[in-house]
Amino acid sequence: MTTHLMNTYARQPVAFVRGEGAYLWDEAGKRYLDAVAGVAVNGLGHAHPKLVKAIADQAATLIHSSNLYRVPRQEELADRLCALSGMDRAFFCNSGCEANEAAIKLARLYGHGKGIEVPTIIVMEKAFHGRTMATLTATGSRKIQAGFEPLLSGFARVPFNDLEAIRHVAEHNKSVVAVLLEVVQGEGGINLLAPDYLAELRTICDAHGWLLMLDEVQTGIGRTGTWFGFQHFGVMPDVIALAKGLGSGMPIGACLARGAAAEVFIPGSHGSTFGGNPLACAAALATLDVIEDDKLLDNARVRGEAIRSGLRQALDGVHGVVDIRGEGMMIGLELDRPCGELVAVARDAGVLINVTADTVIRLVPPLIYGAAEVDALVAAVSGIVKTYLQQAA
Repeated sequence: MTTHLMNTYARQPVAFVRGEGAYLWDEAGKRYLDAVAGVAVNGLGHAHPKLVKAIADQAATLIHSSNLYRVPRQEELADRLCALSGMDRAFFCNSGCEANEAAIKLARLYGHGKGIEVPTIIVMEKAFHGRTMATLTATGSRKIQAGFEPLLSGFARVPFNDLEAIRHVAEHNKSVVAVLLEVVQGEGGINLLAPDYLAELRTICDAHGWLLMLDEVQTGIGRTGTWFGFQHFGVMPDVIALAKGLGSGMPIGACLARGAAAEVFIPGSHGSTFGGNPLACAAALATLDVIEDDKLLDNARVRGEAIRSGLRQALDGVHGVVDIRGEGMMIGLELDRPCGELVAVARDAGVLINVTADTVIRLVPPLIYGAAEVDALVAAVSGIVKTYLQQAA
């Protein structure tokens, strides 16, 4: 084990050397059912043959040329994403925090263009948008922010799902230019929007000339059973941040925009050396192809609901289970106590899970799960939870 890595992760004592479909194998040859998917990244599972071929073919042709020149693969990907989302333009970067950073910069530039000296973005409690200074400030977690002060100005924080709080900010702060939020809060504990919230928020934004900006880094590219999480609500945003599942493991992010927001950036106002390089775009295009060809949006809806209903049935009446919720293949099982230790218990049992917000088991499996994987995951997680809650009683 190397001692030269910076101590930024409390890494688990396992290293994976191979993956296939919904499974990973460690150095000792032990097999694990993957319900983490690289933290909602590996939507196609592991070593999908069409993805592998697309990456290999592109790597053998051209990996990188820079954005000083046209990148045909990037243009093709922008066309595809805009057609799927209803957006007008795309900016490509390398990660989710960079996509959100682009959205924040876009909103500030938009505000300055309207003559607002200190543009303000409304953000949510319990949000997570990344670890750059701007996205760290936008994130609603003091635990993550601690030690990195001074944070940036230009953000107003409100409770998630609270429209009255947003109306209150609108009444007292005339510098607001945008609202930034997740459609489903991932790190915050798989928190879902109220059914009418996004439509009401769209109305508020329109009334005040604000941009509605959605962090779809985790919910985008099929995770919730639609291409984008906002499509469950029939509401169009102005800006969307994407990453995670877009490249199926190849680092790529995107900031999509429409209308006036799509015309804010001009040459020199933003950029990325690696963003949208041919290799990453080839992976993203292959990802979109497989999701379409294999009908993985339908699969995410069906399998996700099967996991939730299976867990509800298996854990019905079990004291200590607070809630089982989610959308598509983004599932949260909330307990009434911290349960981080269950990550190791599940790993020992050959299942990879994640715990977020201290008390929520987060399941974000590959979109390719079949009935056998659903049954195995439900049996393993429900058994682990039952044992844990009985022992703690």
